[in-house]
Amino acid sequence: MSQDILINWAPQETRVAVVEQGAVQEVHLERTLERGLVGNIYLGKVSRVLPGMQSAFIDIGLDRAAFLHVADLMPNIAAKHAAPRDKAPMPPAESAGDASNGRNNRVLAPDPVQPIERQIFEGQALMVQVLKDPIGTKGARLTAQISIAGRLLVFLPQDNHIGVSQKIPPAQRESLRQRVMGLAAPKDGSATGGFILRTNAEDASDEELAEDIAYLRKTWQRIKEAGSRQPPASLLHEDLNLMQRVLRDLVSAQTQSIRIDSKEQFGLLQTFAAEFMPDTAKKLQLYTGERPIFDLFNIDEDIVRALSRRVDLKSGGYLVIDQTEALTTVDVNTGGFVGARNFDDTVFRTNLEAAQAIARQLRLRNLGGIVIVDFIDMVREDHRDAVLTEFRKQLARDRVKTMTGGFSQLGLLEMTRKRTRESLAHMLSEVCPACSGKGVVKTARSVCYDILREILREARAFNPREFRVVASAQVVELFLDEESQHLAGLSDFIGKPISLQAEGSMTQEQYDIVLL
Repeated sequence: MSQDILINWAPQETRVAVVEQGAVQEVHLERTLERGLVGNIYLGKVSRVLPGMQSAFIDIGLDRAAFLHVADLMPNIAAKHAAPRDKAPMPPAESAGDASNGRNNRVLAPDPVQPIERQIFEGQALMVQVLKDPIGTKGARLTAQISIAGRLLVFLPQDNHIGVSQKIPPAQRESLRQRVMGLAAPKDGSATGGFILRTNAEDASDEELAEDIAYLRKTWQRIKEAGSRQPPASLLHEDLNLMQRVLRDLVSAQTQSIRIDSKEQFGLLQTFAAEFMPDTAKKLQLYTGERPIFDLFNIDEDIVRALSRRVDLKSGGYLVIDQTEALTTVDVNTGGFVGARNFDDTVFRTNLEAAQAIARQLRLRNLGGIVIVDFIDMVREDHRDAVLTEFRKQLARDRVKTMTGGFSQLGLLEMTRKRTRESLAHMLSEVCPACSGKGVVKTARSVCYDILREILREARAFNPREFRVVASAQVVELFLDEESQHLAGLSDFIGKPISLQAEGSMTQEQYDIVLL
């Protein structure tokens, strides 16, 4: 299926849209002030060794020193790979971090071979890579095992291990491993580093694998040269920005064009592509139209719709998508679609259209984890099979790994989609301060009754001259109108006046009772 990639660049934010058949399928965002450090390689300086914690603080030029544990030093990592084959840890599977550093699922080494104080010392220069970004008061988490992610492979320059993603079927792993070993082996037989095959290398040709190997080795050579020139606490290698990752990860044989609306960034991308991905360079185009590039396919409108629960179908039916911490649910409804023949046909046509829309929404919203789809109940077995076949066909276009089961006894369809990054909703929105993410708030009347009970409780414990209720305008208005009799009755019962004050900054559920 033909594909177009649009890149909208601004100093504060880069946005990428993947368009297929005139409709946006994926949206990727990267903000300048929120860009992470994961994958970056530094020449660090050991500032402090902590034997009691078997850890060390490393100065990499940030505000806070970074943290290195003894299990992330190369001797211990090498010992892990040297373990007996039947007891060795499984090679790391491709995870959400595979596209950035390829090690997020790596099993930590067992008991350290040597204490950390015997391996490093204060003032030592040490090449390290960021595993986790700084969070709160904690510095970045580091590893001494360097890995560089390519399009098909992850390069481990300090290791000779050849691993294969666990997402690749077992029957293909050994043949792929042998192919990479043959392509990576030098003529003189010297050690050249290890590789991990990523999931998208499953169907790669030898030419594509060889090209990725050359790119990764060239990148490592540059990092080593920078490490020999730069002083400690220097950045040696920064992980690719979003535009470069687009060329590495998103471009395929089906990509017709890659259009970008910045002349400066277009030149930089051309240089990058010419050196590392010559075939991709021919697809780059500078967009010079008067309309904003995202307006070509109404992408901004699709992004706004992707933040709502409801998705309307062309037939008149609609989807309701609810994303929770545990799973995502999708409910299919006929809505205004009444069909033309009979009820079974109406349901079948709605479910077929929904199968296509759901697959698109999963990509567009980048929903991961467990997904439960509640299609409209179908009586006929052939209808269920046809809907399931269409759904799997649409999911096959997704670059992200998906697994789909059949219909359960309750008519629900269960599936999983690998998490690769935060969902679009989590990136663009935050928890509502009024409802704290519940999606509902108490009615104004419920809040009024909460206030009345609280005043009665306070009156039994204290003896103020007056009670003042500070609440939202909706609550105060209800007290002055429909609930005025109850408020007056409570005032008479406790023998104290109760005054009201509206506060515009308060949400409907918020209130305060002031004792005067």
